[in-house]
Amino acid sequence: MTRFAIIPSGGIGKRINSSLPKQYVKVKGKELIAYTLEIFQECSLIDKIIIAAQPEYFSLLEEIKSKYKIAKLYKIIEGGKERQDSVFNALQATNAVDDDIIIVHDAARPLLSKNILHKAITEAKKFDNVIVAIKATDTLVSGNEFVQNYLDRNLTYHVQTPQISKYKILLDAMELANLNNFVGTDESVLLHKASNKIKIVEGSSLNFKVTTQSDLDLFTIISDIETI
Repeated sequence: MTRFAIIPSGGIGKRINSSLPKQYVKVKGKELIAYTLEIFQECSLIDKIIIAAQPEYFSLLEEIKSKYKIAKLYKIIEGGKERQDSVFNALQATNAVDDDIIIVHDAARPLLSKNILHKAITEAKKFDNVIVAIKATDTLVSGNEFVQNYLDRNLTYHVQTPQISKYKILLDAMELANLNNFVGTDESVLLHKASNKIKIVEGSSLNFKVTTQSDLDLFTIISDIETI
């Protein structure tokens, strides 16, 4: 059984004040994606890493691979228009077999803990499909400008990554979505639409996705604390 980490890295990061996509912005002299890649490089349960990115950043990613000794970085391939397309391209580049494990993780989630990653991979071996998520703690409402409904927070989660599946299960779900011209926000949506059960593994509020300038500022602060 081979365990592949797929890192979709095609986002352009419009909500951060930078000429670079957010995953390539430097924090303390190191690109954000480098922090993420180091997590998977150092995890004993990860065999190979594949990054799906825009071709103009291939050379930068090769530099990052060399500088930070990301030896498990197996391939850098071209991403697609949507995240879904990028993951599908990477999935096809794995040369995986049916029961191999596919771990998809956002390039801009640089604070994934080793314990959560290990637990999620272990659970995927038993349950086939796993998402990392945190239970909602705030009051949750739905509506447009005005409140329409209140949601039960005891049954509601904020979905994070990694999201993990057996290769054949994820491939079938993605091919079905492509056939139906369906675009989901992440892999779990496609798996659920294809009638697969998905196990929830408790995540962490620290495993946030760097999306805005405030997120980047928070990650910078946390990085400073960790080095004290």
